[in-house]
Amino acid sequence: MQIIITPEQSNRKLERMAYQIYEAFCNEDELIIAGIADNGFLVAKQIGKNLEEISSLKISYCEIKLNKLNPLQEITTSLSTETYASKNIIIVDDVLNSGSTLIYAVKHFLNVPTKTIKTAVLVDRSHKKYPVKADFKGLSLSTSTQEHVSVVCTEDNTITCYLS
Repeated sequence: MQIIITPEQSNRKLERMAYQIYEAFCNEDELIIAGIADNGFLVAKQIGKNLEEISSLKISYCEIKLNKLNPLQEITTSLSTETYASKNIIIVDDVLNSGSTLIYAVKHFLNVPTKTIKTAVLVDRSHKKYPVKADFKGLSLSTSTQEHVSVVCTEDNTITCYLS
């Protein structure tokens, strides 16, 4: 396995993404950051922590639980639909590969009228089979379909990305 993003690099990338998100939402008061469980939610919390340090935005966190192998199964969120109705939402995942996880997560939020939905990923692999893109990304990476990107999040909030 080859390290493609060290913990220090991931911290810088997530901080830069927070600045980009703040630029997009600087005229808003509130933002919901919805991360796809498990790693996507940990990445979302890190982006949110950075946003809280650089802005006055009120940040709410939402964990999205879906079956990545069968995304047609029920999707649940840690926030009620009333909480995110008419709000700005950033949906976060660790790696954008085929786009299926991200597109099904977006589809879930489309059942409720929201103000804006944007997407953010730490690594965009550009192997999409669905028409979904990341509005905010840490790293665009050209890989073969046989290669695998792993994101490892530790308890002390360090994030490392590997290519195998």
